[in-house]
Amino acid sequence: MKKTAYFLLLFGLTCCFNASAQAWQPAGDRIRTPWADQVDPSAPLPEYPRPLMQREQWMNLNGLWDYAVLPVGEAYGKVDGKILVPFCIESSLSGVGRTVGTDEHLWYHRTFTVPEAWKGKRVLLHFGAVDWKADVWVNGIQVGSHTGGYTPFTIDITQAIAAVYSDDFLHQLTVRVWDGTDTGFQPRGKQVRKPSGIWYTSVTGIWQTVWLEPVPEQHIDNLKITPDLDAGCFHVLAEGPDQGLIEYVLYSFGKRIATAQALPGVEADLFVPDPHLWTPDDPFLYDLDVTVIQPGGKGSDFVRSYCAMRKIGVAADAQGILRLTLNDKPLFQYGPLDQGWWPDGLYTAPTDEALAFDVQKTKDWGFNMIRKHVKVEPARWYYHCDRLGILVWQDMPSGEWTAGWQMTQLYDGAERQRSVASEANWRKEWKEVMDYLYSQPCIAVWVPFNEGWGQFKTKEIADWTRQYDPTRLVNSASGGNHFLDAGDILDLHHYPQPEMYLYDAKRVNVLGEYGGIGLPVEGHLWAPDRNWGYIKFASPKEVTDEYVKYARQLQEMIARGFSAAVYTQTTDVEIEVNGLMTYDRRFDKVDIPRIHEINQQVINTLR
Repeated sequence: MKKTAYFLLLFGLTCCFNASAQAWQPAGDRIRTPWADQVDPSAPLPEYPRPLMQREQWMNLNGLWDYAVLPVGEAYGKVDGKILVPFCIESSLSGVGRTVGTDEHLWYHRTFTVPEAWKGKRVLLHFGAVDWKADVWVNGIQVGSHTGGYTPFTIDITQAIAAVYSDDFLHQLTVRVWDGTDTGFQPRGKQVRKPSGIWYTSVTGIWQTVWLEPVPEQHIDNLKITPDLDAGCFHVLAEGPDQGLIEYVLYSFGKRIATAQALPGVEADLFVPDPHLWTPDDPFLYDLDVTVIQPGGKGSDFVRSYCAMRKIGVAADAQGILRLTLNDKPLFQYGPLDQGWWPDGLYTAPTDEALAFDVQKTKDWGFNMIRKHVKVEPARWYYHCDRLGILVWQDMPSGEWTAGWQMTQLYDGAERQRSVASEANWRKEWKEVMDYLYSQPCIAVWVPFNEGWGQFKTKEIADWTRQYDPTRLVNSASGGNHFLDAGDILDLHHYPQPEMYLYDAKRVNVLGEYGGIGLPVEGHLWAPDRNWGYIKFASPKEVTDEYVKYARQLQEMIARGFSAAVYTQTTDVEIEVNGLMTYDRRFDKVDIPRIHEINQQVINTLR
């Protein structure tokens, strides 16, 4: 008891000491997006972070936290200053802008209150994502740990707050983070400690929203929603409750159209008369209410959600070429390679408006798909894809590299020999990514590996992925070491112009990367003295002309077998200058009407 009191006093004094700290401001002098000036340090990213399962009561914990970078093994006590959560410490918007060594821990601390109105409820602490290993304490009590830099995790902190529900009592929250970035086996995508070329600044610590939520004893932990066009229904399962009755109500334009009830743990079917199909041209979303009903008819938990009726598939055309289908109709899927990086927030968009901007821009360019490249986004990004009508090919963030990349043959590619710990961690994180995104309608294709980066047991992983989620397609190795019968897709990479150098009659054939047309734009460069692109031109007209030329070449290859293509890339990223717009999102490097027109022509080739 005395130890706990001392802990509370120590952090109370620390909090008071830092109350007079210097006001937050972005760190560094690099380029920033237009939304950087809209960041409110008292309430950054205030939107509810999980649109697929929304409750009315919640508390956003984003804002200025104390932080310290200390040697591994040293206890937290000294405070270095303030950091703006949820921006990683390396980013400008964190207000810090520094790296953390592999022999150091990044510590966070803040206080919070638990409203009296939440009395009698369980209190959940949610983290959108923390890169990479997080240990969490509440009031000096360790309440949980998590590894994995791309997926959300939740901790029930009810016991740690000791039933103190008061608008005046300050509870203490402390988080310790370690991240090895490119020194270990953990998935990290494009992060490195020494950025260059196609490799970017490391991301350490909290980089998505942190929030509290009160829930009843019998509450929903997750919603699993599966559209079944053939059966004309949604299969729905509320995971978490083990007592009571689960009620599902489906709405279309505010009108109740289907209702189902099921016992906990039992999947229910919501039959939809004359279903309104989701497509990129008509991204229709149904509203879904889910209630946990306890004896006596009193609702013990209630969440609002949404869903979409769509079917991802493959079918042969009249020439016997396998084509991607949406709702049993052939659809050429075409979109940019989207890295999801920001000059001011790195992994984290400055605002929700900024997060939606890239998706809307993709629509404006005339695309119908995005390949989310070796990164996983916050839930709101997928919501924007769902509501705006963009199909998503979701990569697994890569980690360990593979020697012997062989992308031009089907048999003899080298595979990574991983340690037992490395393989177990990869499988754990890939499963968590799939679980996290399962109910998002926009997800069409899972991509476990890219260009041989850490690629291992390819066919086994592809088979497991397909078995774990049979509702989507599996692109086993985008541009990587290719193996027959691994997944549903053979994915080729070729820069800069499109090229079809392999063909597999038993799988869908796609061009998973091409393009990379560069244009350095003065005043919009991350590093004015360094810039890199596969090829470079001097004006938006030249870039547009080259883009259109490549698109016409691609269109000719569709008849030969290509069923999808990915252009590199949405934006410049750090010293890469091959984006369709600059890294700061302030300058379009192409003629948008011309790009939209040719992209639509490509997409309509199979219609």
